Amino acid sequence: MTQDLLPISRIPRTGLPAHAVVVGDPARAAAVAALLDGAEEVSHHREYRVFSGSWKGLPVTVASHGVGGPGAILLFQELADAGVHTFLRFGTAGAMKPGIGDGDLVIAEAAVRDDGVTQQLLPPEYPAVSSPEAVFALQRAAREADAPHHRGIVWTRAAFQPGLLPLFSYDGAGLAAIEMELSALLVTASLRGLVAGGVLVIDGANADELVDAETTGGYDPHREVVAAGVERGAIVSLEALRLLAETEEFTA
Repeated sequence: MTQDLLPISRIPRTGLPAHAVVVGDPARAAAVAALLDGAEEVSHHREYRVFSGSWKGLPVTVASHGVGGPGAILLFQELADAGVHTFLRFGTAGAMKPGIGDGDLVIAEAAVRDDGVTQQLLPPEYPAVSSPEAVFALQRAAREADAPHHRGIVWTRAAFQPGLLPLFSYDGAGLAAIEMELSALLVTASLRGLVAGGVLVIDGANADELVDAETTGGYDPHREVVAAGVERGAIVSLEALRLLAETEEFTA
């Protein structure tokens, strides 16, 4: 019955696992779900493709949210309505400072709220911060997976392509990476008392001084080094969820 499904994502109102990995690409959601035991597709409506299964005994939801904060926040809200309380965003990003290589992971401590949607919900002074336990779980999982990783603040920006307006510069601010959806998740989580964090695979350099288009041929996220990073990041995300669940059991 349609009343048993939430209106935007068409996910069931009840029955989803409470721990979720959320990704942009529906195909990546399927790839992450393939790592689970007993994975099943729960729904697929618009950009929202949702799976359930288990990782080392932990029931897990894997869902895609599409590109950009406005659409993504609709999924985050409906997953929370359906009972999900722990979210890890697993995505790709561009490096914003030297020393962060292609295929490396960036674990987000916080995000700049340039996402195009949360500014319409809250004053700009409200922060977008990861749950500390999510940061620590992701860092531990990355270390145990021997995955090259970094921690830092990321820039969530709604516009992917350059336009006529000059790009505001965060030069000197020490931002680690730029992506498109994380701050929408972090703000949603803070407002609703959820646990949330994010880990991003670097698929290129975005800071002007780092880009060498002549050598690299320009932006290309489909290289083998990025694919290897995505494979590591999927494992890190799922293992971090398990570590977070263990923490919940210990503190309950």
